[in-house]
Amino acid sequence: MTTSFAASGDLSSTYQIAASALVLLSLILLAIELRRSRASRLSVFISGVFAALALLCAVLRPVAIQGKGSFVGPRVVVLVDGSRSIDLPIAPGKTRRDEAIRALGELEKRGGEVRFSSLTFGKGSPQPLGAASSGPAESAPPIEGRFGPALRSARPMSQSDLASAIEAVSRAADERPAAIVILSDGRLDRPSDVQPGETIKASLGTLDVPLHTVALATEAPQDASVRLVRAAGAAVAHQPLSLRVEIGCAGKMDCTSVPVSLRELREAGEPTALASGRANASSGAATLEFEVTLDRAGVRIIEVAIQAPAGDAVPDNDTRYVAIDVARDRVRVLHVAGRPTYDVRALRMWLKSDASVDVVAFFILREMVADDVVAPPDELALIPFPVDELFNQHLPSFDAVVLQDFNADPYGLSKHLKSLARYVDKGGGLIMVGGPEAFVPGNYASTPLASVLPVALDGAPKAEGVDMASFVPRLTDAGRVAPVLGPLHELIGEEWPEMAGANVVGDARSGTTVLLEHPTRRTPSGAAMPILALGEYGSGRTISLAVDGSHRLLFSSFAENSAGRAHGAFWDGLLGWLMRDPRFEPAVVELPDGCLVGEETTLSLRPLPGQKGDAKIIIRKLGSPDIVRTLSAPLDGQGLPVEMKAGKLEAGGYSATVEITPRDEAGGEPDEARRGPTTRRDFACERGGDEWADTRPDPERLQLMAAATGGRAVTVDEIGSVPLPSATQIAIERRVSPIMPPWGWTLAAALFCGAHWVIRRRGGLS
Repeated sequence: MTTSFAASGDLSSTYQIAASALVLLSLILLAIELRRSRASRLSVFISGVFAALALLCAVLRPVAIQGKGSFVGPRVVVLVDGSRSIDLPIAPGKTRRDEAIRALGELEKRGGEVRFSSLTFGKGSPQPLGAASSGPAESAPPIEGRFGPALRSARPMSQSDLASAIEAVSRAADERPAAIVILSDGRLDRPSDVQPGETIKASLGTLDVPLHTVALATEAPQDASVRLVRAAGAAVAHQPLSLRVEIGCAGKMDCTSVPVSLRELREAGEPTALASGRANASSGAATLEFEVTLDRAGVRIIEVAIQAPAGDAVPDNDTRYVAIDVARDRVRVLHVAGRPTYDVRALRMWLKSDASVDVVAFFILREMVADDVVAPPDELALIPFPVDELFNQHLPSFDAVVLQDFNADPYGLSKHLKSLARYVDKGGGLIMVGGPEAFVPGNYASTPLASVLPVALDGAPKAEGVDMASFVPRLTDAGRVAPVLGPLHELIGEEWPEMAGANVVGDARSGTTVLLEHPTRRTPSGAAMPILALGEYGSGRTISLAVDGSHRLLFSSFAENSAGRAHGAFWDGLLGWLMRDPRFEPAVVELPDGCLVGEETTLSLRPLPGQKGDAKIIIRKLGSPDIVRTLSAPLDGQGLPVEMKAGKLEAGGYSATVEITPRDEAGGEPDEARRGPTTRRDFACERGGDEWADTRPDPERLQLMAAATGGRAVTVDEIGSVPLPSATQIAIERRVSPIMPPWGWTLAAALFCGAHWVIRRRGGLS
């Protein structure tokens, strides 16, 4: 409670000033009079002063004002770095997060002066840091305070965007803060180390407040790491790609010769070595440049690893995984045919007419055992075709291989079928097109290529190879909804031309999608015989087309309705699906927040509009056939993204294979027989990620930000010196009471005036 005095307010301020001036004037005149006289001056002057003041009080009638109020501290926003970097160690058994918790506890001790609003920043808008009111807070160490348990259990974020957090605070509609306190290690995504002060001032906008920074660490731990992997330009299949790898070394470590290796992770088998070298990072950092060639388009997972010297305190950043989206300049196709038929001619014409396709096509017309061609020697080629060189050395340079009505056995090419199977396993594409010399008649049943095809082949000695009866292929339920046949359906609908027979094949293998089937012929299991089947093998894809009549989509009476465009739409879809063209994929899989070891991984599935049914994602670790996770979610047909929780994954590369099983029009249960083609997305899960790539704190950046805003930069031990704004008193109750009644002031004035007159008379003054 406070007490003050003022005039009663009966007179205006003008009259109050006039009365005060008259009293002052009378005192001045009294002093002049006493100076000229010889009377007792002191007693007369004192009595005159009291008399004048008594008269003034009688006129102004002063009152006492009692105010009862409380002090309210200004709002101070505390932004705590919530990125993964605050989990880095600063001492054995102690992390930067522990220092942040200690700093919050020290600030909380000053909570009587200000009102703290604690937020964590990382990715996106800052999130409130909840205060524990009971339970865990009571059992927590006193140094952690109310916010310590919440920060200790907070999920680390993959970014540290301080600038966005400052912008959000400055634009907030609630009470504007009087100061901002930053708890961070200075290793920020925004602002960068280039003019951080100016960036923060721009983020504050019209909010003119000091920004105080508290450095959670000032020294880096002993650490050798892969700090950065950057590609110089776009990655194109079959073309050299330059990768710049930055190796960092912090602390007192011997980094004069650090081994570095680059490997490509495969779906099956061991990773493929791409490059290796040694880095001299004794100065703190070293940059190596490697040139690698990736043979397959799509997302490729590259492992960049170092062998850190002894004493490395953060081994989790010794290995980084980089997902490189490899594009195609042109699709390279190897087209091998056994004889020049109408079907071969139509396909070869289409491949040659497409500017985006680089095709190598050849016929093998002479068998090795039968060399009697009834032709003079000068009409025979003197230079043999380099078949062995093509399959042994240059096969990986092709994106797809088309075997059309071709029997490899008579030409001595069976020895290359194992290489062709290995080519598909490592990511290549294969299409086997029917004809009298394909599938079973082509003696593929007992070769390494048989297990690659999406359909089984009968290897019995007298197995039936060709059914010469004409038929019209029938669309399956999966074929009606498959994007790979979508452009063709727009041209011809669900009608197909008549085919003059088909190759006899067996049941579809597990995981195969059948798009076309025979209307009458059955497999040994009783299922309709597959005509067009799509399958996956290892990292590659395969297609079996058990007819040699696709040319009827180009030149026939049936083809006139589509002006011959149906043939191109059909093969564009098949080749596009083989090359994982997004146009023909049933869905797209994304990881919005990436994947970090120990953290929940979320996959976002974006299906095509109109797809209703059940979506299933099968996650396998690259290099192992074992299933790690199986996720499922219903699809409503709107094409909206669906999020699926994959849980916590270990470090390494993974493949996510999507299977979509549609429902019927009545909305019944999904039928596995109607399952469409699959799609796959490879991704990697890291232990440290970008936040742990560079373990060095950056207190200098924090100092520049504080200096630019008029704040102070301190360490956790110096946090008590952070200047906080003063509290403001808010009056709640105000009481006005007269000191004396008016007649009391009048009586007092009369008494003092009378006393003054008596003293004057005794002093000889009139």
